[in-house]
Amino acid sequence: MPIKNLHKIEQPREKLEKYGPGKLSDSDLLAILLHTGPKGTPVLEFSKKLFRQFPGSKLAQATFEELNSVHGLGPAKVCEIVACFELSRRLLKDKQASLILSPREVWEQSKDIRGQHKEHFVVFYLDTQNQEIKREIISMGTLNTSLIHPREVFEPAVKHLCSHIIVAHNHPSGSLDPSEEDLAVTKRLVDSGKLLGIDILDHVIVAKTGYMSFKGKNLL
Repeated sequence: MPIKNLHKIEQPREKLEKYGPGKLSDSDLLAILLHTGPKGTPVLEFSKKLFRQFPGSKLAQATFEELNSVHGLGPAKVCEIVACFELSRRLLKDKQASLILSPREVWEQSKDIRGQHKEHFVVFYLDTQNQEIKREIISMGTLNTSLIHPREVFEPAVKHLCSHIIVAHNHPSGSLDPSEEDLAVTKRLVDSGKLLGIDILDHVIVAKTGYMSFKGKNLL
């Protein structure tokens, strides 16, 4: 079916505008780049055909000559595809994705708050592979349910399409024992995450000399 015959919200450009690029399939994104398919072939069908011909990451690695040999791809479109992937490689070359798997890694990533004289509440927003999408300080001050509202924690999670989150906060006193407020805040956030389908993997208390994992203590 030609793109123009699809319901408007199913058309790749409209889907991107409404939901963002994260909601589009690979073939949707490629269809936007291609604009049109060869005569008689809808662009979405053509983009799926290209991914079948160049599965996995092979399309991103394909040379000009390989793509130019595909019926329906002229030199202009081939140049656009090759340039797109090359630009992506250059922009991401120096980007090191942080992989967050353990409470110690959370502690190591929290150097900026470990020695603070006020409590800082931090959220690590993670993708499906537990790679850090974004890290954000949500609040500063004594941890309590009025300061740490689920909306402030989960709004960025929804925005960045993250799959999991890990929360952490520092204890200026150096104590690694959770307070009643720590436990209450954690339970509230875990319950809210279940409703949204976003798991809280852990809550880590950090101090200058160590850390405590709620998951490790079976407190989640």
